[in-house]
Amino acid sequence: MRILIAVTGGSGAMFAVDFVRRCPGEKHLVFSRWGKYVLRQELDLTPADLSPHVEGILTDHDLSQTFSSGTNPLDAMVVIPCSSTTLGKIASGIGDTFITRAAAVTLKERRRLILVLRETPLSTIQLKAAAEASAAGAIVMPLCPPFYFRPERLQDIVTPFVDHLMSLVGVPTGRQWEAPQPSGAED
Repeated sequence: MRILIAVTGGSGAMFAVDFVRRCPGEKHLVFSRWGKYVLRQELDLTPADLSPHVEGILTDHDLSQTFSSGTNPLDAMVVIPCSSTTLGKIASGIGDTFITRAAAVTLKERRRLILVLRETPLSTIQLKAAAEASAAGAIVMPLCPPFYFRPERLQDIVTPFVDHLMSLVGVPTGRQWEAPQPSGAED
């Protein structure tokens, strides 16, 4: 499986790092300027810290790179976290950065694009952009981790969300996504 992982400036870098580290396959990584900033602020990491887990780290300012064209196909592109600005550009067809151009190519080639939206609350403009991206073929996956599994530590929140994301990409994780059955509780 060939995956492009884009990290933009929304909060939630730990979800991106976990996905990069655990998702198998040929992975290529790109950070927006603000994605690099948030990675440093939240985790004290740099893109270079993730290089052992990917085939290569691309730059967001060079639109001539691999995946800027449909002649270099991907199986999937994941934007995690996806800022509302990136969502808006993708939904509007604006390809002014490598990330938004690669997303436009992914959509036009009818390949899997997953936008892990990290924003709350959502304005009407953002909701419309999410609907437009979805109508164009993207999967909009808000960064809302499940709590069914009674997390006791931060990683217990990150792991099930990333497992769900990997299943959407097409990677089996073995985790069952069934909520625990209520024990006699009334609605």
